[in-house]
Amino acid sequence: MTLPKRAIAASFLPDQYRYWYSLSKLAMDPLYQAVPSAFADESVPVLDLGCGIGLLLHCLRASGRQLPYVGVDTDAVKIEAARLASARGGHRNADFQVCDLSVRFPEHQGSVALLDVIQYLPEQAQGKLLEQAAQCVSKEGQLVIRTGLADGTWRSAMTRATDRFGHSVGWMKTSFKAQPSADDLRRVLKQYGLQAEFKPLWGRTPFNNWLVVARRSTSAAA
Repeated sequence: MTLPKRAIAASFLPDQYRYWYSLSKLAMDPLYQAVPSAFADESVPVLDLGCGIGLLLHCLRASGRQLPYVGVDTDAVKIEAARLASARGGHRNADFQVCDLSVRFPEHQGSVALLDVIQYLPEQAQGKLLEQAAQCVSKEGQLVIRTGLADGTWRSAMTRATDRFGHSVGWMKTSFKAQPSADDLRRVLKQYGLQAEFKPLWGRTPFNNWLVVARRSTSAAA
């Protein structure tokens, strides 16, 4: 299904900046077209960690997925924009909360989205967040991650350099910290009973982005 990009972006009007930002993200970033299909079971609620302005919610609803949704972020301004856009879009069964995950992790059982978050955390903090997220994943749920990977490729180097440049010029509030490797992610997730599948998600961009979908293993769920 092709996302209704302009209709989604229009939910952020009259804020012209949010309108053009969301429209450009939906047009150029393959994430939002790919991620909704990872949430196959509509009865399983999803917790969106670092949700920003809530674009994932709009993409889920546009793809026909009406699952309960909670988005959390530390940025109160983005959360307010997400709430307003959700209301304008007429989306039900959705909630947005200001939440600092280093202080409080929401209680949740179901699926978890962790999109473009972990590479901006130090390695120790990455492990802690992955542990907390993994423990929220139910038998029917999944942990969906989008991240850059450390694999020695030119795309990996380009991703790191671009993230650092974006922070230096003020495009991004948080600087790049560390890229996990695929083996590191598999090992950590396996500790908490999750089996991970990796799919390249760089589309037409030069960045080393991957979509990781981790589900409860049969032995862990038994």
